[in-house]
Amino acid sequence: MSNQWEGRQVLVTGAGGFIGSHLVERLTSEGAKVRAFVRYKSRTDLGQLKDIPEQALTSVEIVRGDLRDSAAVLSAMSGCEYVFHLGALIAIPYSYIHPREVVETNIIGTLNILEAARVEKPARIVHTSTSEVYGTARAERIDESHPLQAQSPYSATKIAADKLAESYYRAFDVQVVTLRPFNTYGPRQSARAIIPTIITQALSMPRVKVGSLTPTRDFTYVGDTVAGFLAAAMAPAENVLGREINLGTDQEISIGDLARLIIEIVGRDVPIECEEQRVRPTKSEVNRLHANNTLAKQLMNWSPSMLLIDGLRKTVDWIRGNLEMYQVGTYEV
Repeated sequence: MSNQWEGRQVLVTGAGGFIGSHLVERLTSEGAKVRAFVRYKSRTDLGQLKDIPEQALTSVEIVRGDLRDSAAVLSAMSGCEYVFHLGALIAIPYSYIHPREVVETNIIGTLNILEAARVEKPARIVHTSTSEVYGTARAERIDESHPLQAQSPYSATKIAADKLAESYYRAFDVQVVTLRPFNTYGPRQSARAIIPTIITQALSMPRVKVGSLTPTRDFTYVGDTVAGFLAAAMAPAENVLGREINLGTDQEISIGDLARLIIEIVGRDVPIECEEQRVRPTKSEVNRLHANNTLAKQLMNWSPSMLLIDGLRKTVDWIRGNLEMYQVGTYEV
């Protein structure tokens, strides 16, 4: 079977982020011509793109700009057949501090992508949502019909962005599918996420400090998430266009049990401490996230292949070899 991505022009927004950098790496390995849209900074920082193999990076076209700049977005999309829209401000604690910036980036940025698509008419846009749009689960397993509930400014912006994508499909026939990853993890993830936070402390600190221990999450290895993005881009149009589709493992684990599992993998007997500054406001905490991934299996032929224990071992090994990249013990928002 021929490679579906060979020679295809692809735009990835948020390419300097955790999932985005892994997606760029995978697309280049598949022969795609990747244009990576990264947020402009005077330091010309590539984010986590700098950590992908040098051979892969040399084949990537880097475009710097801001999602809030419609002209920059339109220019970046020029000539692209596929668009993976991952660009966003994703940290929930940061959205408590600077909600306006999060609104402008996540909502206006998505609007600019959709407007550019009306001009450039790419074959497909894969828009990135999040399991946070569901809020605390009202059913044991969350499917795509679960009510949406904004329990943080961040989740509110993602709900709005998802609805914009839906409206542009219905009103303007923009070829868009929305994916909702459930808590992706793996090598290169920043300490703003819970798994690197636990791992870095378990490796080098006298105790592991976390927020609440009782919430549950459905953790998906980054390689599986990336495979889901590629599957969404190539799935039959009648299966996926205009739809929201979960990417999750259909397994849940509490933060407390996750911390204990990581400590066991690391091999250091350190205590776990609940630190008040890390606890979300009561009405904002999402207490349970457990994906029903049936639609992804049926519509895209996607299912995760990495077991949590194996993915955690890979992540621990990577962080152990790159611990100098982290400010261990610092609570990062």
